[in-house]
Amino acid sequence: MTLSGNVQEGAWSVNVQTEPVEGGGYRSTVQVKHSSPEGDFERTFLHGKQFSTEREAVLDGLREGMTWIELKMARTFKV
Repeated sequence: MTLSGNVQEGAWSVNVQTEPVEGGGYRSTVQVKHSSPEGDFERTFLHGKQFSTEREAVLDGLREGMTWIELKMARTFKV
C-alpha cells in the first residue's frame, strides 16, 4: 500500500507519495507547486530520508515541501 498526502492554500500546493524501499522502510516523492506573477514554479524531488513507516514518510515529506514553499515565497533562493 502507498500513502499520499496533499496540502494546499491559495497559489501553492504540496503533494507527497510514498513507496517501499528495498530492504524495508519507505521514502517519499515530494512535488511542490507555486504560482506567482513572476511565473509558475514546480519541482518534484525524492526526499533524502528513509522512514520505518509510511505515516512518517508522508508527514516529513509534507513538512519538507512546505519548507520549500516557504523559502521560495520568501525569495531565499531562485530555481
